[in-house]
Amino acid sequence: MALKSKLKLRNLEIWPPLALAPMVGLSHTALRSLILELGGVGLLFTEMLSAKRLPNENAKVSPLLIRSPDEKPLFYQVFLHDSAPVIPAVEKLHHLQAEGIDLNLGCPAPKLRKAGAGCALSSDHKTVMKIIAAFRKSTDLPVTVKIRLGNKNDRGKFINLCRIIEDEGCDCVTIHARFDDDKFCRKPRWECIATAKKHINIPIIANGGIFSVEDARRCFEISGADAIMIGRGAASRPWIFSEISETLFGIKRKSDILLLREIYNRFTSLLVLRFARERRLGRLKQFTHYFAESYPFGHRLASTVQNSNSMDEAITRAEYFFDSNEQLSY
Repeated sequence: MALKSKLKLRNLEIWPPLALAPMVGLSHTALRSLILELGGVGLLFTEMLSAKRLPNENAKVSPLLIRSPDEKPLFYQVFLHDSAPVIPAVEKLHHLQAEGIDLNLGCPAPKLRKAGAGCALSSDHKTVMKIIAAFRKSTDLPVTVKIRLGNKNDRGKFINLCRIIEDEGCDCVTIHARFDDDKFCRKPRWECIATAKKHINIPIIANGGIFSVEDARRCFEISGADAIMIGRGAASRPWIFSEISETLFGIKRKSDILLLREIYNRFTSLLVLRFARERRLGRLKQFTHYFAESYPFGHRLASTVQNSNSMDEAITRAEYFFDSNEQLSY
């Protein structure tokens, strides 16, 4: 299978058509830089940001906004429940030199749903139209939207939402191929993305259930998507973009063979380099929860780091685990 088409979003050409998903606590500057160093990613997203709070955030200290110059193209994902915060949020994103803006209409977290944001907002089509129109009027940057499949008992509403997203001037839609109430353990329904593809003309990025090269190949084939977005699979295997881009797109990998412990240690060094001391340990614990899945007895790595009370203790315990286990490589 040879895929050749670039993902075109206004003045941007994304190649390879592989994106890092916006993930709370994970899609920060350290993981983004690590994945860029390993190669193969074409588009980056921030963690989910509150459009209302965004204008008052300090980009030099906010863990959500810290960014190195090499992290591009970077789209900033925002959530909101009405159009009031759009203009000040866009002004802030222009100041931050964002390459694009992504609207979250897919997060199923109870807190967001209660506030009328995330996937709860996706069912309010009138408000969605107002919000997208406000974004489109306020910026020439690419504007994208991330959604789920909606209510499994109302498939027509999902297609209607896709049409609204296109009609109001968005440049792309990312579809997480699960219904609003599906858990992550539920098999993704990539065929539903293929259905959406028949009804709209803007590019579609497929998301959900991609943890290997074969998953990526099957997702492209089944969904017909223009690109794919990887979330948890990128946290557990940060080199997955490099593997996919080499196999599906013929892009030579950036790095020579690396030990997994070297990749983990590079991540910890990026945390220390980019974040204040009190911001590091929690992010290391969250990353380790996923990264440990690469090891046969990875639960030991995850638990020993999780029970650490300081960054130094976590690093020491991780080193002991690596010394005591087979040295896996990528």
